[in-house]
Amino acid sequence: MKKIILFLFISLLFTGCADAQNKLFGGKYKKALFIGAHPDDNESGAGGTMIRLQQQGCEVVSVYFTSGEAGIKGKSYDEAAAIRREELKAACKVMGVRYRWMTQIDGNTEITPERYAEMLQLIKEEKPDVVFTQWPIDGHRDHRICSVLVFDAWRQSGYSFDLYYYEVETGHQTRNFDPDTYVDISDVADKKLEALNCHKSQNPDVIMADWHNDMELFRGKQASCNRAEAFVKQWKSE
Repeated sequence: MKKIILFLFISLLFTGCADAQNKLFGGKYKKALFIGAHPDDNESGAGGTMIRLQQQGCEVVSVYFTSGEAGIKGKSYDEAAAIRREELKAACKVMGVRYRWMTQIDGNTEITPERYAEMLQLIKEEKPDVVFTQWPIDGHRDHRICSVLVFDAWRQSGYSFDLYYYEVETGHQTRNFDPDTYVDISDVADKKLEALNCHKSQNPDVIMADWHNDMELFRGKQASCNRAEAFVKQWKSE
């Protein structure tokens, strides 16, 4: 019963599915960070939300944990990173958001005291009031590590920002994802797709056809709109 009430409250107040002109999250967020493991993760899981927040005047920063060094067959790490950084720059330009990248290496990400400190320092520098990152139960190790470091920074910062998790390729990568928050992306789905298509090295047509198109439509049905992105909010333990 508690979960049903929470779902109805968040759906009506925060998602805007009934009225695409309503401000997301009640318009309370002034600065949002989206932190993904690789170039294209933020766009895939939350690109529509990034665009909608930016359109309503929220400052949006897209942070990339790695530069996707291992993501292009036949290319060296340096060559792949250079290509994928140009792709993420183009995608962020489409969405109208600022970008940053961190120093972890695709496929060799780490959880160490130094890496915990690096994540906390970035968040302290940006001073967001909300952060969106990857769901921690995921088939990709980099996604899991990214999520854990963000979660730790949230705790170490004294819960100074709201924290939400997004999904990517649910069933293949993201697992056990049970959303409580939905954002109507119907009006910005084409813009999101334009941003995803900037990541040419990652075969965006295949990713959309096999995974994210169906996800958006399914989440839209759950939220009573055409297309939606779904999130889980991290609640602070008392």
